[in-house]
Amino acid sequence: MNLPIKFQRIEGAAIFSAATFMYFDSGLSWIWYVLLLFAFDIFMLGYLINDKLGAYFYNLGHTYLIPSIIVILYLLANNKILLGLACLWFAHIGLDRALGYGLKLTTSFQDTHLGKIGKNRGNKLFKY
Repeated sequence: MNLPIKFQRIEGAAIFSAATFMYFDSGLSWIWYVLLLFAFDIFMLGYLINDKLGAYFYNLGHTYLIPSIIVILYLLANNKILLGLACLWFAHIGLDRALGYGLKLTTSFQDTHLGKIGKNRGNKLFKY
C-alpha cells in the first residue's frame, strides 16, 4: 500500500474518532449510536441493480458532502438531532475509510479508490 493511501486510512480513523467524540460530548444517546452507525450502508442497495448504479449511490452516501450539509443545517437550526445525524454519518465514513472501504469504482464493489477490498486484497495498514 502506498503512502497516500496510508494517510487516507489514518485520516479516516481520525474522522471516526473526532465524530464519535463530538457525538457523545453532545450528550446524545449511545443506544442510537450503536443502532445507526451502520445504517448508511443502505446506500449499497444500488448494487442489487448493477455495479454502475451501485457505485453511484454508494459513493453518494460515503462522501463527506451530505453530512457537511447537515452540519450547516444544524448550525442554522440548532437542532441536536441534525448534529447527531451528521456525527454518525461522519463516523461511519471515517470507519469505512480506516478499514480500507473507499469510494467505489464502477467496475466492481471490490474496486475502490483505496485499492481492492476482499479476501486477497493484501493492503494491510502498516504493511511495509
